[in-house]
Amino acid sequence: MTDREHTIPVTPTAPRTTATERTLARHPRPLGGDPMKRAAKPVFSLTSMVLNNKEENPQQLSTKRKPKWLKAKMPGGKGYDRLKEIMGKHKLFTVCEEAGCPNMGECWARGVATIMILGDTCTRACGFCNVKTGKPPILDKDEPRRVAESLALMGLKHVVVTSVNRDELPDGGAGIWAETIIRTKESCPTMSVEVLIPDFMGDAGALQMVIDAEPHIINHNIETVQRMYPAVRPSAKLDRSIELLRRVKEQGRIAKTGIMVGIGEKDDEVLALMDELVELTSKHTGPNPGDPCDVLTIGQYLQPTRNHLPIDRWVHPDTFEMFHEEGLKRGLKVVESGPMVRSSYHADHQANILSTIEAERKARKNA
Repeated sequence: MTDREHTIPVTPTAPRTTATERTLARHPRPLGGDPMKRAAKPVFSLTSMVLNNKEENPQQLSTKRKPKWLKAKMPGGKGYDRLKEIMGKHKLFTVCEEAGCPNMGECWARGVATIMILGDTCTRACGFCNVKTGKPPILDKDEPRRVAESLALMGLKHVVVTSVNRDELPDGGAGIWAETIIRTKESCPTMSVEVLIPDFMGDAGALQMVIDAEPHIINHNIETVQRMYPAVRPSAKLDRSIELLRRVKEQGRIAKTGIMVGIGEKDDEVLALMDELVELTSKHTGPNPGDPCDVLTIGQYLQPTRNHLPIDRWVHPDTFEMFHEEGLKRGLKVVESGPMVRSSYHADHQANILSTIEAERKARKNA
């Protein structure tokens, strides 16, 4: 076969230009050559692993089968039904429902729930979170009143209040946060209030509004190790989150944080993160100089839908126990670590433990 037989065919409807003629005269073979003719046959193909993202019938990664030790109580019972009725009547959102928490049945049956304020639409798109992402509707300024009134009806001992990120607001929603805390404390004077707050884009003034409202516990989750941030928390920064916790401790407040495991991190990275958390949050000269973050929660990441980050591994209960022991060794007062643990899981029990620790510290100081 001659070189001329390899020339590019030209249809009658596409006459050659002068430039094309010159090019073909210099390069009689197909433009760019034909390197695949000389390539060895591939040993294996990755074609079957390529996913399409078409609107119709998209291909998605399958979820992994859960191990035997991952079991959750199904929602139900009088306590559950009562809370659900109150939430619906007062048009309140809960992160329990929005994020698909596996502990919702157990917690609601005990009369414990996590209220979510500032709407149900988040301005960020974290790879692990099941809360709706988009442009939030108008700001509901009446929400703090409704939250306080509904909590008074529930008669809880401890409540956790969280929110979506509202980065489009000048204060990130801190004003609504502060008013919600103040009204809730007025309506429920015997109830302890824990808040799980966003990072407010590092705005110290917005954070101060929340601190000045004096919730009993201020929680902000760092979620994962530094290496995983681009995939897990693309709009957040680890150092910014740790600095938030340090500021909370600097002003003598109780600081709490949480992470997930099984999303791609390694065990040694979790231990290194504990070291960094304790070291950096203790760098202050507040009422209790050198006192680090108080509480750390560690739980198994569960993929909410096939559109979220896949599960990298199922972390064994023995490893969770190791994390628990290592966290206490490093100076954390409470470490809640287990497959089903979430940030708000057993929050009321953690508050009781911290109250006991604080009472013992005051007794030693006054002795």
